[in-house]
Amino acid sequence: MEPDVTAVIPNRNGARLLERTLETLARQTLPCARTLVVDNGSSDASADVARRYGAEVLALGRNLGFAAAVNRGVAAARTAWVWVLNNDVELHPRCLEALAARAAAEQAWFAAPRIKQLANPSRLDGCYDLLARSGCAWRAGHGVADGPLFATPRRIAFAPFTAALLRREIFGRAGPLDEVFGSYLEDVEFCLRCALLGLDGVYVPEAVVYHHGSATLGAWSAAMVELLARNQVLLAAKHFPAGWWWRVAAGQFLWGLVAARHGRAGAWLRGKWRGLREAGRVRHARDSRSQGRLEELLASCEAQIRQLQQETRQEPYWRLYFAVAR
Repeated sequence: MEPDVTAVIPNRNGARLLERTLETLARQTLPCARTLVVDNGSSDASADVARRYGAEVLALGRNLGFAAAVNRGVAAARTAWVWVLNNDVELHPRCLEALAARAAAEQAWFAAPRIKQLANPSRLDGCYDLLARSGCAWRAGHGVADGPLFATPRRIAFAPFTAALLRREIFGRAGPLDEVFGSYLEDVEFCLRCALLGLDGVYVPEAVVYHHGSATLGAWSAAMVELLARNQVLLAAKHFPAGWWWRVAAGQFLWGLVAARHGRAGAWLRGKWRGLREAGRVRHARDSRSQGRLEELLASCEAQIRQLQQETRQEPYWRLYFAVAR
């Protein structure tokens, strides 16, 4: 594959981490044609760092959120492929080459790498996403030891935008990321629209990324919990039929208990309140055919979550969810 790829890196005040991302991007065996750092109103040296590594800076002037930054980057790209990268990843030198080769060979619309924890590469940050009928998503492999279970390529419906390679045409088919979501679940919602259109991708374990994780808002920060709690409601309001309300209520309440264990019950409540108030912004008409595809897709996701939980470590959240939402 010729270097017909634009790297799109949303960034906000991430100069220190961005430097390592750009360093490893420069060492790719398949180079990118362009690198765009889409800057959400940074006040640090991010722009200087980007230009030092030959990247173009698309300055948004203020913080419009991750989804808006991706959309602006995709709109500015002119290549057949875009590689959306978090600003806190480090890339194996053959990562892009492996992603591009597998995507082309399997005629996939997008490709997701194996993402390892930067602080402990023997453990996975995650590989691909799975969505339950509660509106809660799970990153397959998150926190478990790397091993054979996640070493086989497979077709997937949901690619984390931590380091996803996508055909630029997919945005013309499915539309841009929904900027109402801002950050968190914006990639899951986008991939759900793609899946309902029959546009799927591939997981590429030989493509390896190391992820710092939660570098902007922090793991289990109040801001992260509030945004995620809000967006779980918005995702369900936008796509799920009314008859699923009990699954949504059960799953999201149980996730609230997890947030409470981390001292974030207040942030969870604020997020749910915001989601309920803003749900009207994302609701849209559903037809019976798409509802049937949605049911089939998410039932398959839940079956995969069950299996992977049994083969790795069963998290209390999922054990309780499957016990309640039969």
